[in-house]
Amino acid sequence: MHEWRDIIVSTPEDGVQVLHLNRPEARNALRTALLAEIDRALAAAEDDPAVRCVVITGSEQVFAAGADIQEMAALDTIGVLEDKRVAYWANVRRFTKPIVAAVNGFALGGGCELAMHADIIVAGRNARFGQPEINLGIIPGAGGTQRLIRSVGKSMAMKMVLSGEPIDAETALSIGLISDITEPELTLETAVALARTIARKPPLALRLAKQSLLDAYETTLEAGLNAERRAFTVLAASEDRQEGIQAFFDKRQPEFRGR
Repeated sequence: MHEWRDIIVSTPEDGVQVLHLNRPEARNALRTALLAEIDRALAAAEDDPAVRCVVITGSEQVFAAGADIQEMAALDTIGVLEDKRVAYWANVRRFTKPIVAAVNGFALGGGCELAMHADIIVAGRNARFGQPEINLGIIPGAGGTQRLIRSVGKSMAMKMVLSGEPIDAETALSIGLISDITEPELTLETAVALARTIARKPPLALRLAKQSLLDAYETTLEAGLNAERRAFTVLAASEDRQEGIQAFFDKRQPEFRGR
């Protein structure tokens, strides 16, 4: 049994695990210990076949207001070079199961980057997304410049990063950064409902669908098409594919087992 300090881990639905960021006194600032706990929780979820989709959320007032500035200020060049958080961020990126971010309030700096590490972002109307690092004489360092420009395009990414000004939920929806807007008190509920729908899908197909979409996001069209075809071919041998097709013919709900 894991003991958690900076996050709360719960299972509100079969197949769905929720990671609540839990540093209210620091507006969920992403200190190293918090990222280490996310890393540990995701590693456990990766190995647990009962977990099919993960939701990451904060409170109704704040998702995560950024990095822990006091901790960051203590790092010199060598400290930044050897920062353990680089590996933690990489492990979030490599997580093979779907992640839904449920965002209320501020998602700034590292908080915005964490939300963008998710596969889908559901946001409350009070959500604010931004990369304000320029105001500290630095730039986003956990993938912010790379993910933002791929998600929202050059002009808006430049505006957000170079001005440091946040955008509201309506703007985030209009530029494709998020998938849904809801009332803040319903954000987590909406995200969990979506995660429940996802968790009922065949696990192997989920993993390969996610990877194929990320290939499109991160590579050339030709490479992405080749990766998609390989994944499609692999699934032809799965029991879940046979079950899904047979259930369609039988006019019943399929029972996917991840094989």
